[in-house]
Amino acid sequence: MKTYFLGIAGAGVSALASILQTEGHEVIGSDAGVYPPISDYLDGLGIKYSTEFCADNVPDDIDLAIIGTTSKIDPAINPEYKKIIALGVPCYSFAEYLGVHTKGRELLVVAGSFGKSSITALIAAILKSSGRDCGWFVGAIAKDLSVTGNWGKDDEFILEGDEYVVSLSDRSSKFELYSPKDILISSIVHDHVNMFPTMGEYENCFAKLLAKSPEDGLIFACDDYEPIQRLVEQTGVQNRTIFYGLECKTGFHVENIEIGEITKFDLCTPNHGKIPLATSQLGMHNIENIVAASAYCLTKNLIDAEQLQIGVAGFNGVLRRLDKKTTTSKVPVYEGFGSSYEKARSAIEAMELHFPSRPLWVVFEPHTFSWRNSTGLKWYDSVFAGVAQVIMLPPPTHGAALHEQVSIDEIIARVKAAGIAVELAENAESATTKLSTQLNGDETVLLLSSGPLDGLANTLPPILDANFS
Repeated sequence: MKTYFLGIAGAGVSALASILQTEGHEVIGSDAGVYPPISDYLDGLGIKYSTEFCADNVPDDIDLAIIGTTSKIDPAINPEYKKIIALGVPCYSFAEYLGVHTKGRELLVVAGSFGKSSITALIAAILKSSGRDCGWFVGAIAKDLSVTGNWGKDDEFILEGDEYVVSLSDRSSKFELYSPKDILISSIVHDHVNMFPTMGEYENCFAKLLAKSPEDGLIFACDDYEPIQRLVEQTGVQNRTIFYGLECKTGFHVENIEIGEITKFDLCTPNHGKIPLATSQLGMHNIENIVAASAYCLTKNLIDAEQLQIGVAGFNGVLRRLDKKTTTSKVPVYEGFGSSYEKARSAIEAMELHFPSRPLWVVFEPHTFSWRNSTGLKWYDSVFAGVAQVIMLPPPTHGAALHEQVSIDEIIARVKAAGIAVELAENAESATTKLSTQLNGDETVLLLSSGPLDGLANTLPPILDANFS
């Protein structure tokens, strides 16, 4: 089968392309504004794609088309979309086709406001290291997985489920298109305010997901979040819910945490067992992710305790989820994924936890709608608490007409009002100059965005490696 991906550089779309490629199908596509790490990932897979939309990019002999839903693709004017329609081949959104393609597998849908990419990647990596061949779909690039999407030969398929809408014309959540056997919900906090203006509307997405759970399916739920506890009760799935959390006394939880370069702790199981675990991942949120992955793998009897220990210890994390970018610099640079308040805050708290005596500098780009929407201004009142210096890049302008976008001046004023030192950097070059000339050598640096950060993750680390070796 020959499949054309219009908008191939999206995290989810590229993962689906990987799945089809691992099945032996031919995959090609196009996108605009392609940047690392996805561009590097596609190049590494040898997937051919164009960086401009042109009808000539679309071969006449394609069998299937997957249409991305980013703001860069306007079906009314996109020449490739028009040709695909003229060819008359089957067309799907990536989530729609992923749901069709995985129907019948032993599907675990990993959902939540945050943590889902890391948990999905961790489960897949643990099962892979134990010798299993599960399928997976991860909306991020994991260091221990050669591809973000893999078909696999085992029955199990671990699928990251996104609550964001399918498209502007279809307000269903993407994960509503899947057919889960089991469901894991890591967190519920109000997010994607441009699509879900109220907390009630946002929670309703997860209620619909839980309602799709079959009677013989299990729910793995983090009990640290009141909305999760409430929705589990309201949807009547309590009797098949396995709770987990850092301090969950009725389910999987942890004891005896020792924070360090290698963090150690005991995983406590519901049957009062204890499994010593060790991880190189930073932050309490990553420990919670490990508990989530452990709860699924052990409850489903997919691995034993020793295989869990090996899998967790060997997991090297996910790109843009607090992965270290420098090699020799005494000022370490880490990159975090700051698409929401909680994701940004957990990354900052992890840096403060592991480097308590060092000033933290954050380079931040307000990329998602939530960060540059007027309703999100309140996030700036506390998100940078404890940070020594913030360097702020301007927000993008794509999609600005779809919501109440605030200006960079309003954002900076809000951060200053919170008592945080903040400077504007117009681009990566300006940010690099500020860091190179103002750092003393005892700081840590966190790059924080869900966008490209003007390429800083690639250009800054070698400069600091040279300046602060």
